[in-house]
Amino acid sequence: MTTLPGRDRTALLVIDVQNDVVAAAHDRDSVIARINTLIDKARAEEVPVIWVQHNDRGLERDTKDWEFVPELKRLDGEPLVHKSYRDSFEDTDLESVLAERRVGRLVVTGAATDFCVRSTLQGALVRGYDALLVADAHTTDDLSEHGAPTPDLVIAHTNLYWDGQHAPGRKGGTVNTAEVAF
Repeated sequence: MTTLPGRDRTALLVIDVQNDVVAAAHDRDSVIARINTLIDKARAEEVPVIWVQHNDRGLERDTKDWEFVPELKRLDGEPLVHKSYRDSFEDTDLESVLAERRVGRLVVTGAATDFCVRSTLQGALVRGYDALLVADAHTTDDLSEHGAPTPDLVIAHTNLYWDGQHAPGRKGGTVNTAEVAF
């Protein structure tokens, strides 16, 4: 249902599952295991897996903290998008990577729910993509000491908010890992 003409394919987007980003993330190991399940399924179905990797002054390139977690393995040939803003589209080559592959629908996973995942979902919808959030394959840190809800509530609220999200000719939505259909 994307508004992008000729974009009939789906891609799996793996956002910022980096050592520092998920070091203390809620339900870290289970979320990473579900992302691995989705990666395996996407590869088996020849669905593009697009990796997004954040860097900024607090998360510097080419450091151990900046690397993807060791449980996830990016294959040669799978696109890697470097970003410095929360929205994975902002000032990156993500749009051209998706256009080359005729992608108009994104299946979104990763971290952090309340920052880069949410910003990228909104950025995708605004740019004409359908954007499906995998409800049990994104996570965030506990920022409740700063006034935020606990991570389980942030995740639940994001799932609630995104489940009914839509715009003319585009749709959001949520699905659990076991129900993902590429």
